[in-house]
Amino acid sequence: MRVHCLIDNCVSRQSTYWGEHGLSMLIEHDGVRLLYDTGGSGDVLLHNLDAAGVAPERIDAVVLSHNHRDHTGGLEALLERTASMPVYAHPAALEEHFSRRTGSTLPKGLTFDLRARASNLRLGKERAEIFPGMFISGEIQPRHHPEGRSTHHVVRAGNDWIPDPYLDDQALVLESGEGLVLVCGCCHAGLLNTLDWVENQFSQTPVIVMGGLHLASAEPSIVETLMEALAERGAPQLYPNHCTGEEALIALTNAFPGKVHPFPAGSTLTID
Repeated sequence: MRVHCLIDNCVSRQSTYWGEHGLSMLIEHDGVRLLYDTGGSGDVLLHNLDAAGVAPERIDAVVLSHNHRDHTGGLEALLERTASMPVYAHPAALEEHFSRRTGSTLPKGLTFDLRARASNLRLGKERAEIFPGMFISGEIQPRHHPEGRSTHHVVRAGNDWIPDPYLDDQALVLESGEGLVLVCGCCHAGLLNTLDWVENQFSQTPVIVMGGLHLASAEPSIVETLMEALAERGAPQLYPNHCTGEEALIALTNAFPGKVHPFPAGSTLTID
């Protein structure tokens, strides 16, 4: 099994990849290519796929971690090449999501009608095995621990604005010879909530956690609580990127020496 970071805010040294604020991960296993998120733009996605030597038509399916544009921005360009490709998403990913900051409220999600463009759209709220050993989490509930929130993310509720409930946030769980691998997009459901869900569903704790952990805007007390909980569980190998944040990355590296590995665009992890 191979997990390859196609798109991230950062790019590995001596790489021909382009970087942008966004995330896309390519999982390859037993002849299957699964794309998890599509970054923020079609230009970067198609360029980086070419740099990876992977034709868009050779991708077997796409999973959307959630609706936000930095994870779905390349999807329209991909569907122009392969409209029949299966696209997995939570139903709430089709709803409007916004970023509300001082003086403006802007759409945050998909910029096109996904139902009209994807001829093989597969919506669901439940866990599903989409390929052997590759699971989509569906909706991550319950959420007893802090979520990966941003104060400016909102949705409409009648005539009011309310905090985005992030119902569409979903992760990938991969079965490998080394144990479970958890791949997160932004982890808006919260890493501890997501780990609890995995342990409940699979009766195992992931040995590897990858992707965006949405700690860039987290209070220091939340990061500290997370690190304490990870230490109690037995911290997994961490391959964070995207929205994890520099301060949180440093804190995790200091707390778990030898277990934290930045994973920018162009990085590859091969798992037994």
